[in-house]
Amino acid sequence: MTQQSGQNHDLLKIGVVTISDRASSGIYEDRSGPALIEYFSEVFRSPIQFEKRLVADEQREIEAALCDLADIEECGLIVTTGGTGPAPRDVTPEATAAVCHKLLPGFGEQMRQVSLQYVPTAILSRQTAGIRGMSLIINLPGQPKAIRQCLDGVMPAVPYCLELIGWPFPPTESPVWQAFRPKK
Repeated sequence: MTQQSGQNHDLLKIGVVTISDRASSGIYEDRSGPALIEYFSEVFRSPIQFEKRLVADEQREIEAALCDLADIEECGLIVTTGGTGPAPRDVTPEATAAVCHKLLPGFGEQMRQVSLQYVPTAILSRQTAGIRGMSLIINLPGQPKAIRQCLDGVMPAVPYCLELIGWPFPPTESPVWQAFRPKK
């Protein structure tokens, strides 16, 4: 397990990984990565630095991007978009499970529950989340609208999770949800 060294804990670094064969080969523009950046820029009130990656639906490439963002870039939060369905090339959850030391299945359960309010095919989604060192990794769907819906469903727990793994509790602001922190 890696430990972050020398990281400025006042600055939250967020890794954004878009997983798409077509976007990574230039066939179409990545809209999901920018949607994630827009979302987090709206909800976090403290300074944020984004580290972006665009990779193909290849498990080794996804694993390498996640490890780089967690171990080298020292991102407290890493979010992926894409590759969570049942298609043969959808391997994001497998890559996430391979690099995480602890899985957090409640994130996927909650995102599917939220998504079911909008589409019956949400049961096909395999989003998950986990911890690698001091990084929280969350898998999200590839559609910008679904990204926002899923994040609104799990974000109340994200700041406290970041605190539990060694980061300061980041201040947030949203008209849709409020960050939860148990009373001590």
